[in-house]
Amino acid sequence: MPLPAKAFQRWLHGIAPDTSIADVCRLSGVKRTTLAQQLVRGKVAESTVVSISRAFNVNPVTSLAYFETYRDLAGSQIPPSPRELVSQIATVDLLRAMIARSGNEPAPEASGARQAGLLALGPAAHATSVKNWVDAIDDGELRHRVSAATGIAPQNYSAQLTANRMAPEVAIATSRAAGVGLTGGLVATGLVTEAEAGWGPGSRQAALDMLTDGDLAVLAGDRLQAMGKTLRRQEQDQEQTELILENLG
Repeated sequence: MPLPAKAFQRWLHGIAPDTSIADVCRLSGVKRTTLAQQLVRGKVAESTVVSISRAFNVNPVTSLAYFETYRDLAGSQIPPSPRELVSQIATVDLLRAMIARSGNEPAPEASGARQAGLLALGPAAHATSVKNWVDAIDDGELRHRVSAATGIAPQNYSAQLTANRMAPEVAIATSRAAGVGLTGGLVATGLVTEAEAGWGPGSRQAALDMLTDGDLAVLAGDRLQAMGKTLRRQEQDQEQTELILENLG
């Protein structure tokens, strides 16, 4: 849900009282025309607040908490569960971990990677991070509770997961419905980083290291199976498109 322009202007004056809009845009990388359009419409995107916050060394989560919609982000948050942390590890990193464990002794680079913590892993937000996160916190009824709370039809909610996207306010509603920390979905969607969300350094790597070889193999297998279905569906769509074009001549 975009943020009210008046509230945004009050917030901006608080963190950059003597900075012109032109300089704010230059420092944050937000296009001046984009910000102008948002202000004219009276609705400013959350991503705009995040970009400006980073430019002025303000934690984006703290900035979002300034606005009524995200007021609950203020204060301490429930830390992510191991399942949430593992959900934010890309499939390729899971496969690398399996390969590293498959030898009798870990390769030197693998040992160094573990000691390096997060540096050994790709970004938390990855190709299936949103769906993985929801699957990790779903007790079987989560989608229905989110639908009831937000008014989003279950099929539309599922479509967002398939597309690996989710509006920030829906991510917050999902966290509330699941009873988990409110920043997890913001990390999964890539709006904020794990550090900005207050996740401990190396927490994803630690959660990965806690998995048994069997659990890791099952998880990687499930991810590959899901990836295979997606790729096959894309191939079938492409074949159908080519067939239609051929019939059209």
